[in-house]
Amino acid sequence: MAEVAQTHDGSLGAAHAFVDAAAAAGADAIKFQTHLAAAESTPREPWRVPFSRQDASRYDYWRRMEFTPEQWRGLAEHAREQGLLFLSSPFSLEAVALLDELGMRAWKFASGEITNIPLIDAVVATGRPVILSSGMSTWTELDRAVGLVQGAGCDLTVLQCTTAYPCPPEQTGLNVLGELRERYGCRVGLSDHSATIYPGLAAVTLGAQMLEVHLTLSRHMFGPDVPASLTVEQLTDLVDGVRFIETALANPVDKEAVAAASGDLRAMFGRSIVATRPLAARTVLAAGDLAPKKPAGGIPAERLVELVGRRLRRDLRADEPLCDDDLEPVP
Repeated sequence: MAEVAQTHDGSLGAAHAFVDAAAAAGADAIKFQTHLAAAESTPREPWRVPFSRQDASRYDYWRRMEFTPEQWRGLAEHAREQGLLFLSSPFSLEAVALLDELGMRAWKFASGEITNIPLIDAVVATGRPVILSSGMSTWTELDRAVGLVQGAGCDLTVLQCTTAYPCPPEQTGLNVLGELRERYGCRVGLSDHSATIYPGLAAVTLGAQMLEVHLTLSRHMFGPDVPASLTVEQLTDLVDGVRFIETALANPVDKEAVAAASGDLRAMFGRSIVATRPLAARTVLAAGDLAPKKPAGGIPAERLVELVGRRLRRDLRADEPLCDDDLEPVP
């Protein structure tokens, strides 16, 4: 899932460009955030990071990020045309109503909304799948939110998330994936803010069934999420890596069968026991008389120790491989 958040910076054209970029990179879904300033905020809301030179307040910033219902509909249709699942996180009851009209197939909760019980109630009333991000929640808070979702019979995915932009490796919390799966018995995933592909690849190897990563069209774009985002090229690499890992995990290897099927390679890279120097018939072999050398085909290298002390039945040239008929029977 490619998370655009506010990196479109209020530009509808940029938002549509993100749709095309996410599709080109091979993502399955694209996610926005639907902010309606008057419904979710007050002019007193503080900046998380004071970054804007054009918005006097955080409230003004949210207002500038708003799209009309028709503009949201256009983004949803564009995403579907590109084969992407369209998602947008609601931050108010009004946003839920707006997005519900667009036929949202699932609901993604930002970690800061886990304690917003009225919002959870409104979403689970639709009966659609719910994705909870756990970044800022305690276990008690997450337990309550999960209970509401599962109690309503909604399909649930819980994402491990660390709310740090960008997130350093020691705070990624890959260990939490197993804890979430065991605690809630649901699908789990990772919402990653590291600006690298490494946590996502590791998470999939550990059984994560969903990845969410922030996306930027360029490291030079404006906005607080850019330092924690993947570029389009990185997202492409992540998708390719995930597909590779999925294929590998879906095809367990039988070591014995693989070895049996590699007979030609085993012959090429294996070794036979050969004479290190010319040896006359009746010579009692010493360790220095023998060496394992390529290719295979004669007595295999692992039998070298058992040949020491055996007597030759014929002359051998230097580097000539031994076979069992070259040795006198053991008394």
